[in-house]
Amino acid sequence: MLASIKLALRYAILAGIATLFNLGSQEMTVRFYQGIYELPLAMLVGTGIGLWVKYLLDKRYIFRFKARSIGHDTWAFTLYSLMGVLTTMIFWGFEWAFDAIYQSREMRYLGALMGLSIGYITKYQLDRRFVFGLRR
Repeated sequence: MLASIKLALRYAILAGIATLFNLGSQEMTVRFYQGIYELPLAMLVGTGIGLWVKYLLDKRYIFRFKARSIGHDTWAFTLYSLMGVLTTMIFWGFEWAFDAIYQSREMRYLGALMGLSIGYITKYQLDRRFVFGLRR
């Protein structure tokens, strides 16, 4: 039980780090570009950076994954990204909904934080079973 609590705490901390990269890169994007595509562009940039950071952290500190080759790592990242499609839709849905309802940057980020939290809980289960639980 203690091991499960430690893993959950470690996962939450790493998810928090990836979230900071995601939302920080979104904020940087909107500081450089204000226009009709501001929100989708910021979300796309943030998601890409957050995905890469989360993959690097998860494979090392959560799943202790060691790729046998660049091809093996690429395959794992591809599966990891595919598992993130559903969770990204959850995250983006919350962010867009909060932006549409409250029309403020702070509330948009609160929606993003909520969506990312739900998404990361779901993503852990998918990654454990379908990405890092499979041996190739």
